[in-house]
Amino acid sequence: MTPVALTIAGSDPSGGAGIQADLKTFHQHGVYGMSVITLLTVQNTQTVSAVEVLSPEFVRAQLEAVLSDIPPAAAKTGALGSAAVIEAVAGMAEGFDFPLIVDPVMISKHGAPLIDEDAVEVLKEKLLPHAFLLTPNLHEAAALVGMEVTDEVSMIRATAELAKMGPRNVLVKGGHLAGPAVDILWSAGKAHRFPAERIETRNTHGTGCVYSAAITAQLARGLSLVEAVRGAKSFITEAIRSNPGLGKGYGPVNLSAKSSPDCA
Repeated sequence: MTPVALTIAGSDPSGGAGIQADLKTFHQHGVYGMSVITLLTVQNTQTVSAVEVLSPEFVRAQLEAVLSDIPPAAAKTGALGSAAVIEAVAGMAEGFDFPLIVDPVMISKHGAPLIDEDAVEVLKEKLLPHAFLLTPNLHEAAALVGMEVTDEVSMIRATAELAKMGPRNVLVKGGHLAGPAVDILWSAGKAHRFPAERIETRNTHGTGCVYSAAITAQLARGLSLVEAVRGAKSFITEAIRSNPGLGKGYGPVNLSAKSSPDCA
């Protein structure tokens, strides 16, 4: 059987993030991708000029349609937009019999908010308890736990605090750290370290979406969580390194990349 993965996220018409990047990443990993769109954006590599969040009823209807016909082996969320949409997804997630990866997308690369302020508490209370894996970056981790997350020590502390909110596993991404790009995975009470070289480039649009999508794809293929994160880390590192240099702003990564031997 062909492995199947599902993304529940927003649309990026420039193709470097959101639903579009998730589906390309699934395909690159040999996984059949399905999508449920939560919001629409008007954006390119330079700016996000408008965001329209879909109704929770429409989001729920999309979910019911795909789940009733083609059950996925793993799913992920990206930008959800509003408290009502988060509640709709969380309500459906109660019945998921496959791992759910929650990428708590709060702000775009350009600084545009992709979630309502009042939705953060709903995210913490309603959705995180259903997450198999939570994948915040440093800023998102800090916002969720209410503490500064600026180095590996505070990353480990943050993962443990986030795990208390309900997710079975937590991956805090260190892409904004000084020095090597180190990620910390908290799983079964143990911290796992995933280092990679830092690649100096502004072409990092969609990296969080692509990373979490790669993990989702690897889990859909039956890999363990540590194997999935290691493979996804390798993929995103090479995708950044070999970026195609598109656009006038924060360009996309290379979604046709192969894994990087430096992270294998």
